[in-house]
Amino acid sequence: MLKASEGTALHAYIVLPLLLGARTEELRALTWPHVDLDGTPPSIMVWRSVREGGDTKTRRSRRTLAMPRRCVDALKLHRERQDVARKAAGASRQDNGLVFASKVGTELDSHNVRRSFRDVLKKAGLNTQEWTPREMRHGFVSLLSDSGMPIETISRLVGHRSTDVTETVYRKQLRPTLLEGAQAMDHLFPERRENHLTLDQATSV
Repeated sequence: MLKASEGTALHAYIVLPLLLGARTEELRALTWPHVDLDGTPPSIMVWRSVREGGDTKTRRSRRTLAMPRRCVDALKLHRERQDVARKAAGASRQDNGLVFASKVGTELDSHNVRRSFRDVLKKAGLNTQEWTPREMRHGFVSLLSDSGMPIETISRLVGHRSTDVTETVYRKQLRPTLLEGAQAMDHLFPERRENHLTLDQATSV
């Protein structure tokens, strides 16, 4: 998906949820003053949403996230393209400071985003019926969980009010973390190799 989105206006919009776990409604409200591409580390302040009133989903959802290099590169390229589009549009384009905006500078429409997203999916060879923009956030959780990151850290990164919410919403993406019981029993009851027949042995019995 990352490869398929390269060269499209949606590239940075796809990179950030996959590598940062930001909600798409948070990205649609993101403004350039809340993006620090040159800081140590580079970061974005996820403080707003397109939800009614402009607030994030919960108080814990308001967070400042350090950005991986790939996010920084995608946003720098996105800003360059946006500057070119702004100059070409002239006075007809609004300047609301939005990172992700329509051709006239207004807030992105969710239907238009989904339409463009489906084009990227087709190019990537993915099922357009199974994937929606929010699936990228699920992918973020799954990747971090598979890497062994504690659920407490994942919960903070995605802006959940508790780990219970993370476990409920993303139960299919989280790898088993309660391993102590299985590990203890494997130690107490080690596998007896002699009780396991090979395929050839089982066939000959």
